[in-house]
Amino acid sequence: MADPIRLYLDEDAMQSRLIRALSARQVDVVTAFEAGLIGFPDEDHLVYALAQSRVLFSFNRGDFARLHKLYLKNDRHHAGIIVSDQLQVGMIVRRLLKLLNTRSATEMQNWLEYLSNWR
Repeated sequence: MADPIRLYLDEDAMQSRLIRALSARQVDVVTAFEAGLIGFPDEDHLVYALAQSRVLFSFNRGDFARLHKLYLKNDRHHAGIIVSDQLQVGMIVRRLLKLLNTRSATEMQNWLEYLSNWR
């Protein structure tokens, strides 16, 4: 894909098995730990992801759905958000790969995507 999605995993999604599985499949992944954002508010993670042109991935569905709505209401921009229930790593990876191979980074801008839609 010409405009691949690069991921930012917030601290809720930083599972070492997930990070290794995505990296092994050539997915560009950065974590909250690498960004130095452990313990920071959710909005700081979203701002960082935008500054780095990365789509945020989190298990924190409620808070990021609220932030997404707030951003839209206030005409603010984000690079995209993917939220998921905590599932088995293999299932998350399969669904993420399906999404990443279908959508572009441009298509994800200002978009909230539920990984449950990618079965």
